[in-house]
Amino acid sequence: MIKKITCLLAVVLFTLTGITAQNNNSSDALIKKLEERPYPQWFKDAKLGIFIHWGLYSVPAYGGKESYSEWFLRGLQTGSPLRTEYMKKNFGPDATYKDLAPHFKAELWDPQEWAQFFKKSGAKYVVLVSKHHDGYALWPSKYNRNWNSVDVGPKRDIVGELTEAVKEEGLKMGLYYSLSEWNHPLHRWYTDPHDSIGRYVKEYMVPQFKEVIGTYKPSLIFSDGEWFNTAEQWQAAELIDWYYNLVGDDAIVNNRWGHGLDIGFLTPEYSAGIKVTDRPWAEVRGIGRSFGLNRNENLEAYGTSAELIHRFAQTVANGGGMIINVGPKADGQIPLIQQERLIDLGKWLALNGEAIYGAQPYQVQEQEKDVQITRIDSVINFNWVRNSPVKGIKEDYFTADWNGFIVAPQSGKFDFEVKADDEAAVWIDGKVVINQNFTSAGSDSEVMGAKTGASTQGSIKLKKGMLYPIRIQYREKKQNAHLSLFWSTKGKEKEVVPASALFTDKDKNKHGLAGVYASKKTYLCYTQNNSNIYAISFEWPDDELLLNIPDPGNGAKIRLIGLDRDLPWTYQNGKLKVDTGGIKYSELPSHMAWTFKIAK
Repeated sequence: MIKKITCLLAVVLFTLTGITAQNNNSSDALIKKLEERPYPQWFKDAKLGIFIHWGLYSVPAYGGKESYSEWFLRGLQTGSPLRTEYMKKNFGPDATYKDLAPHFKAELWDPQEWAQFFKKSGAKYVVLVSKHHDGYALWPSKYNRNWNSVDVGPKRDIVGELTEAVKEEGLKMGLYYSLSEWNHPLHRWYTDPHDSIGRYVKEYMVPQFKEVIGTYKPSLIFSDGEWFNTAEQWQAAELIDWYYNLVGDDAIVNNRWGHGLDIGFLTPEYSAGIKVTDRPWAEVRGIGRSFGLNRNENLEAYGTSAELIHRFAQTVANGGGMIINVGPKADGQIPLIQQERLIDLGKWLALNGEAIYGAQPYQVQEQEKDVQITRIDSVINFNWVRNSPVKGIKEDYFTADWNGFIVAPQSGKFDFEVKADDEAAVWIDGKVVINQNFTSAGSDSEVMGAKTGASTQGSIKLKKGMLYPIRIQYREKKQNAHLSLFWSTKGKEKEVVPASALFTDKDKNKHGLAGVYASKKTYLCYTQNNSNIYAISFEWPDDELLLNIPDPGNGAKIRLIGLDRDLPWTYQNGKLKVDTGGIKYSELPSHMAWTFKIAK
């Protein structure tokens, strides 16, 4: 009997092992198939898409000045004072997020008007948020009864109506879909254990995903909310394969499907851009600091039309494109400042499109120069999130250097602390107090050479009323950026070092520290298309345009796009010199960026 049982167990174990091996081989084969699938040419050529974040969060359209307003529900869940007080004041002391639904009326929404506007902007495709992390669906989902735009709110199939209008204008239609939700009973994202998504995926996410994609058949899927789990847990490979078979060769997905699956076009978000030429990518950002409309933003948060054009041209020069976002109001109107920026981009593209659509990176992508901006900062307490610390400085790879004096309110040992992403260092009275992974070279920073590490805290004795020189250096790498300087001492709890303790000079004329922000600035970039080279200049060259590119040859002709005549040029010392001195101001075809075409 024991021998029979042993043999039976061995057979079962062998069978299960064989099934597991088959499943693994099948999964590997599917992933390999997805990895080898070519990206559609339409997406490579399109360069510009429009993102639309529109939902219940558009009713309050509110958040911190640097925050994403579409995360309004999450703010309520975490007890954000800004958002909870806003709800109490405007919707009642017991109001919940669901109470916003009747106020999302879309009474002024015209999908045809939207589609025509997007076409005027120069976009070639549109990506609508069909469902964000709050779970509210913009189509009549049977998996979200009384929590979709047909059952409650505007009483309209927003996905369906906009899909039809966009396709009528000859544009491609895409859908954003959040894999996760903050408040679903089967799995509350950010609240429940990350690995407890099995039933949520099987019973809700997969069937709903197939419902919306199977109904509207978008040319592009932008998935999101994947980052706590693996692609296997999301059943991502199977879903993508199903989608490709459904839509065909035009179908494309982004790269946000969970750990362990590296396919799809790349989606850097609110970044200074990347440099990738062997895989499609699109910089994703709003015109302001938020995707959903945030009425709490300052005007400075909105990039100018010229800045939008420069940023977009730079992404194309580096092998990518852009999905620029609009955040409509709850009534369906796109804010006029957002419309203006996109119309200006569309006018520029109508003239200069040959340097953009279908273009490829040239062997030289851009020309940069060093820039510095100085200002007085009252305290060192910043959270720039993914944004620039000051206009004119890049969002990524910038530095900041503050100098001044610090005065202690009492004598004794003071404990200092920095909270920073990525690198920071603090000197007081010439001594290194804190060094958080900061490394510097150069005569003014030699003191740091032997003191690298990860220290975020340090102490120093200070005398009451005495001025001590203080220097703080910060280096940002990629994405999120923040820096705060704290102190504490006997009888005083930890706090941000206040402005009252900081001075710009020995005479104590002004509180704060003098900061110098520095980064590289792109002032010219290149593309190539149909054997032509295009130099896109962000600064008008009054007399001469200098291009750091190889000699195009004696037969080359150079023109400013929009000006119907050839320009004189010479090639000397490794630089192409184009004579622009004869161009009158009244002849300029644009006042935001100028494209010079080099035809060989």
